[in-house]
Amino acid sequence: MISMLVSLTILAIWLSGTTISTKRQYLPVSLNDSSISNDLTIPGVHIIPRIEWGAQPPSKTPTPLGVIPVPYVIISHTASIFCYTQAQCVLNVRVAQTFHIESKGWNDIAYNFLVGGDGLVYEGRGWNIEGAHTFNYNYQSIGISFIGTFNEVEPTKAQLYATEKLIELGIKENYISKDYKLLGHRQCIKTESPGETLYNIIKTWHHWSPTP
Repeated sequence: MISMLVSLTILAIWLSGTTISTKRQYLPVSLNDSSISNDLTIPGVHIIPRIEWGAQPPSKTPTPLGVIPVPYVIISHTASIFCYTQAQCVLNVRVAQTFHIESKGWNDIAYNFLVGGDGLVYEGRGWNIEGAHTFNYNYQSIGISFIGTFNEVEPTKAQLYATEKLIELGIKENYISKDYKLLGHRQCIKTESPGETLYNIIKTWHHWSPTP
């Protein structure tokens, strides 16, 4: 009962945007170190490593991706409140991770990366770790989630640009296949994600595929 109340409280905080303050350990997600290196850069994308947003350590040993470079990039939304500043986005990412671990029972935040309305990319599980975002695709995809809810509202131009540049970086560093398929979350599982507005936008991107 207490566990259920804690989970409901976490979810309410995430959806409402109420500030919380907790002490967290810092730990990269990958098996050896963070998959984000200062050497992995490309103009137009700035990645905030786990240690900088205050990630909890995974609750279990992470599983490496089964396929690298991955053939799929899957776009979702967090279905939470939008964030305009780095402080707001960091809070959203922290609460999402807490919800995924403590309520969903997953070993970490579901996504490989999250992109905020501030135009910054937040490292989730990173480039080489299997996510928990899309059943049957986790081992062979990079899951990128837009922070916010995009059923009617459009993401910012900075958010879209950062996502395109993140994918470009993944291709450059051979984490994403050059002939990858871009899919909306709803194409793979039963969900409204990434929201109608965002889905219509990514359908215009070069690598979007009507079929998985």
